Amino acid sequence: MKIEKFNLLQFDSLESTNKYCELLDLSEVEEFTVVWALEQTAGIGQRGNRWESEPDANLTVSIILKPTFLRADDTFRVTQVVALGISDLLMELLPQHNIHIKWPNDILVDGHKICGTLIASTLQGDHIATAICGIGLNVNQTLFPDWVPNPTSIALLSGQRHVLRPLLDQLITCIGQRYQQLRDGNRTAQDEQYLQRLYNYKKSARYQYHGQTIDATIQGVDTFGRLLLTTADGQSLCCQMKEIALLPAD
Repeated sequence: MKIEKFNLLQFDSLESTNKYCELLDLSEVEEFTVVWALEQTAGIGQRGNRWESEPDANLTVSIILKPTFLRADDTFRVTQVVALGISDLLMELLPQHNIHIKWPNDILVDGHKICGTLIASTLQGDHIATAICGIGLNVNQTLFPDWVPNPTSIALLSGQRHVLRPLLDQLITCIGQRYQQLRDGNRTAQDEQYLQRLYNYKKSARYQYHGQTIDATIQGVDTFGRLLLTTADGQSLCCQMKEIALLPAD
């Protein structure tokens, strides 16, 4: 899907772009409506964490999709589309760097977090009605609070500042192309590319699992988006997001 033009709602400041979208009558909103806030005062990341972003420096946006062609148990497909689209953009901008998707949908460059997403879906019957896709992409920010874990930005990696609006257009184009790929039924290709970019895929790493520290290897992701791992002693695990967390390397 080539996005020639999209409906842009731009604000100087919002508490959260996702929260703003939730207040809209989404049945009246065009697909690929984009809500963009130059400042987000209470951004929310995965697991309820706060998303920290310097005003006027980064892309903090929400994209409204209407993937009614997907069944309710296919919500992870939207996560894949967004993560692949963002990583496509970063591979264009930072070709000399290693781009990975940290399950389920954070984006890392050379092991440092550059982007987080938060996707909220609504259902109608047994199909998805809407998906609000919140994205926080570090673009021009070069200083981060000490409590932000392992951050980086496009500017830090490239040595160049970027104009935000053209970059937003590129981002929407990349996600649109992945969304069209999904519409066209190319699910196997997306599954394979998601795994190719998955951080620590087929590599042993240390995790916190139900209060215990374990060594395990990611074997894949199932159709519901659950992480599939094998522990060092051969046990198979199938984990929801809140069940497991990657621990920092020693």
